[in-house]
Amino acid sequence: QVQLVESGGDSVQAGGSLRLSCAVSGLSDGAYCMAWFRQAPGKEREGVAAIDSDGSTSYADSVKGRFTISRDSAENTLYLRMNSLKPEDTGMYYCAAEGTPKMVAADFGYWGQGTQVTVSS
Repeated sequence: QVQLVESGGDSVQAGGSLRLSCAVSGLSDGAYCMAWFRQAPGKEREGVAAIDSDGSTSYADSVKGRFTISRDSAENTLYLRMNSLKPEDTGMYYCAAEGTPKMVAADFGYWGQGTQVTVSS
């Protein structure tokens, strides 16, 4: 049984930082693309960052230079380091596995339950 469990969401002031984690179980060998998505109230889910099995990364334009995605294959954990947070970064953040670097939500086979990030001005 595949499980993705996110953690690390919090309420922070604009300009602050957070690190999200996603613990993965039930998927072996790391030969799959993983990504972070977010969804704000009343908006569609959008891709934030992705990391492929070869370590290559891709980012949404809105987070480039501020967010960093990484993975620890030995620990089966995905991370998202978020710096210089803005109020528009507020939303529920989800990790997803077995998709493509294009970050199309429908392409991903497994999802976590999400962790809330709230950034106040």
